[in-house]
Amino acid sequence: MKVAYINNVAHEMKDGETVLSFLRRHQGEKSVPTLCDAPNLDPFGSCRVCSVDVALEKGGKTKAMASCHAPLYENYYIYPDTPNIQKLRKNIVELVLTDHPLDCLTCEVNNNCELQEVAARVGIRDVRYPEGENHLDRKKDLSHAYMTSDLSKCINCYRCVRACDEVQGQFVLSMAGRGFDNRIIKGLDVNFSSSACVSCGACSQACPTSAISDIFESKSIIAKDKTRTICTYCGVGCNLEVSSVGEEILSISAPYDAEVNQGHTCLKGRYAFSFYNHPERLRDPMIKRNGEFEKVSWDEAYDYIVDKFTAIKNEHGPNALAGISSSRCTNEENYLMQKFSRAVIGTNNIDGCARVCHSPTALGMQRSFGTGAATNSIDDIKDTNCMLVIGANPTAAHPVTGVKIKQHAMKNNTLIVLDPRKTELATYADYHLKVRPGTNVAVLNMMLHYIIKEGVEDSDFISSRTEGYDQFKKEILELDVDAMEAISGVDKNLAKEAALAYAKAPNAMSFHGLGVTEHSQGTFTVQLISDLAMVTGNIGRRGVGVNPLRGQNNVQGAADMGVQPHQGAGYYPMGDIEINEKYHKFYGVPVPLEEGLKIPQMFDAALDNKLKGMWIIGEDVAQTDPNTQRVIKSLDKLDILVVQELFMTETAKLADVILPGASFLEKSGTFTNGERRIQRVNAVVKPIGNAKVDGQIIIDLMNRMGYEQADYNAETMLEEISQIVPFFKGVTWDRLGKNGLQWPVSEDGTDTQILHTEDFTIGKGQLSNFDFKESMEIVAHGKEFPFILTTNRDLEHYNCGAMTRRTNNVLINTEDVLWINPIDAEGKGINDGDLVCVESARGKVDIRANVTEDVRPGVLSTTFHFPEIMVNNITSDIHDSEALCPEFKVVSVDFRKAKNTAFRKEGEFVKG
Repeated sequence: MKVAYINNVAHEMKDGETVLSFLRRHQGEKSVPTLCDAPNLDPFGSCRVCSVDVALEKGGKTKAMASCHAPLYENYYIYPDTPNIQKLRKNIVELVLTDHPLDCLTCEVNNNCELQEVAARVGIRDVRYPEGENHLDRKKDLSHAYMTSDLSKCINCYRCVRACDEVQGQFVLSMAGRGFDNRIIKGLDVNFSSSACVSCGACSQACPTSAISDIFESKSIIAKDKTRTICTYCGVGCNLEVSSVGEEILSISAPYDAEVNQGHTCLKGRYAFSFYNHPERLRDPMIKRNGEFEKVSWDEAYDYIVDKFTAIKNEHGPNALAGISSSRCTNEENYLMQKFSRAVIGTNNIDGCARVCHSPTALGMQRSFGTGAATNSIDDIKDTNCMLVIGANPTAAHPVTGVKIKQHAMKNNTLIVLDPRKTELATYADYHLKVRPGTNVAVLNMMLHYIIKEGVEDSDFISSRTEGYDQFKKEILELDVDAMEAISGVDKNLAKEAALAYAKAPNAMSFHGLGVTEHSQGTFTVQLISDLAMVTGNIGRRGVGVNPLRGQNNVQGAADMGVQPHQGAGYYPMGDIEINEKYHKFYGVPVPLEEGLKIPQMFDAALDNKLKGMWIIGEDVAQTDPNTQRVIKSLDKLDILVVQELFMTETAKLADVILPGASFLEKSGTFTNGERRIQRVNAVVKPIGNAKVDGQIIIDLMNRMGYEQADYNAETMLEEISQIVPFFKGVTWDRLGKNGLQWPVSEDGTDTQILHTEDFTIGKGQLSNFDFKESMEIVAHGKEFPFILTTNRDLEHYNCGAMTRRTNNVLINTEDVLWINPIDAEGKGINDGDLVCVESARGKVDIRANVTEDVRPGVLSTTFHFPEIMVNNITSDIHDSEALCPEFKVVSVDFRKAKNTAFRKEGEFVKG
């Protein structure tokens, strides 16, 4: 056993430790004072407050070292608090205080200031040096929607600079000037608002004083309670620590011990929480009478719904009713919603937002591997040599994961990006394959062709772990590469280089998003991505695998819980008689065998007068589903539409009954993130007004419709789930702890970071080849509408923007804009900022132009966060051929300068 000594007492040491980490491990986190050190930053050694005396032998001559970055060696004799060290630390802090305002009592971080704490720790009672004039401008920077700074409080510890570099990788903050003029600057010495700051707040959390902070004063000690919970936005599943007083939320920070996000989060998770008590929150149940909503009691709302649902069921049968559940709700609530549909109503007409985002992922990976979920963990990024990012913009849509990919790429690891747009990651890519939207299959076929043709496939893995290779190889080698090059617009030589880089890397890891799934060949594309991994042996160990970037916070969990019309909780097929009987016994009532309707089929059935009633929880289908006007017509045809929501969304406006639900801050349960990690969500405040926890609303209606279900309790609901969902078998509320567990979880609580280490769920992986097929949208409308519109998501907003538009995020990103290549803009006489009319076969919208080379000629790109524009008025009814996921990424359009360019106010304009 290797040892080092603390005050002449031997202690075990570990390889790679610094002197500081060794001292903290044996004497506690507060054993040595520091100012420039932070848990999620590399050692730096600028403040020297952490200095300790070190000798090479007992009683030998000591030398003062900065312990934070001094490597630990065997038989070091460390003396943390000698008189020499105490004097040194006191002198350093005194010098810092001579250039620091001594206004502690009025400072926002009073009693939570690391400088204040260290000054007390080292024994500062007065400052011997004469007071000088603080050399920094005392004027605060309040220009930004969230970030603030008062650099008169800066102690030049560099923590904010390093957080911006090492955590976010944004490089906005830096030091300028020399000597006494040394100071923090933002960008090219501008204010926060004018800089390239992405508002992640890493600098504010890292700052040991109040030199950099935020509008919520998140480091103040006003908060009485701190609650750990999980973010409501994307599928990363960041852990949050929420500070509150009573029923008021004050601020949010990111815990350093979170395995998912390690003290980091994006602006949505950290700052976009003020929607929870926004004046526009729905606070009471409402029934529409004579075209107007009236507030009613819960009993009246429940009675109205039960009467309508019962009448429809009796007259038209259970399949005349349908439900759409929400990926923003907990696992427990999604489980209850599918249970309500199957056990109470008696229909498999239950679906969720996975249908319109990652249903092709689940189906494609189930066909290839047997399991439709990420094969690996995000932590594996540190162990990969090559990253393939297909149809995803994770620095905007999955920011914490995106930053990890970006940081790893900057450390000379290969990055391949397949995307029609020049995303942030594309700027760091070794290979950017600028694919024409809708031609992913063609490009992946090219890559597979070159891997096999050049003989760089993994023959051992193929022979031992897969089936169907001979036929697959034959078809791939017969591919007309020149034709695929012409179809996709990707140079075949570039595709070859990228393919060989992926195949030859010791470990290669793929990530894909909605740019893969939201296509007519989405499922086939996922299967080809799986083929890439299997043909090169990149499955079943760290640093490899196929890893879908799940869109919403609990889209994985909703599918796991059975929110889909063909599979129940745990992915069991509802049409299997033996399985069906298992559900029958567990629920105590018969459940339907017949496969239910997927969301697009629900709209069709409503238009055909076959579907009479629908209950939608937390999904704004009238804004976010394609071909908006058709969706609205289908909802208008229903006899009853129940919408359970936080706000009066475009869908809620169409409802007959509105039920006010609870935000993630007002409920407890679990979310499952994109890496299969089940994590505890803990209520911070009570539901606002007369709103209720969504799970309780479902249970209330279950009981009123004759099915007995105990009141909502996250812990007991999780226990029920663990009895029917096999990969939740060992999951309990207590076992989840702070960082959760990754399914499958065995009965003893052991979880699984990597899938398919020895065998696939279906035995051997299935290799399948698919020929490229042009989208019917292009075939039918491409000549009349020669441009391709593709949709995406911005960093500041989330889907329909119902939550983020009610926070200061809307001050940073105020409207949807249309990305247009300069060549196309010039051809249409359009300048940056002009109002543009975009038209498809279904309608037109007016939107402001953003002329940029970040999209290739012939391709347009936009978001659909703002209902003022309703971009989905022009998207199509084309769906993935297998999973019926809408093809948001390929819309045939044309565009021109709008006729009426008069603006009402910022972000809102007259259409024409």
